[in-house]
Amino acid sequence: MAKYNINQIIDVKVNAIKPYGIFTIVDDVYTGLIHISQINGKYIDDINNYFNIGDKIKVRILEVDEDKNQLKLSTVNLLKGSNSGNKLSETYLGFELFNEILQEWIDEKIQEIEKN
Repeated sequence: MAKYNINQIIDVKVNAIKPYGIFTIVDDVYTGLIHISQINGKYIDDINNYFNIGDKIKVRILEVDEDKNQLKLSTVNLLKGSNSGNKLSETYLGFELFNEILQEWIDEKIQEIEKN
């Protein structure tokens, strides 16, 4: 059985930042890459505005390469405070995402209502 699965949400640590993406440490064996297109689903001018080396973040696994111990990762719809405006793809994400972020959305909406 594989250690990691597609669509699984895990915590990783940012190890390096390049103009095209973010390299992460997943565990003692696996590393990961978040391509710039998988950060928030919109155009990003500077990745450094989103992440710093050493940040611990939640990511969704897009692909697993068991031979190389590498994962392709995404933070689309997982970034705190992000409002990407993208519709969730039911066939891609399913409803598992709601279990992960529903309370965050509720809390944000309550804060917005209380401000007004």
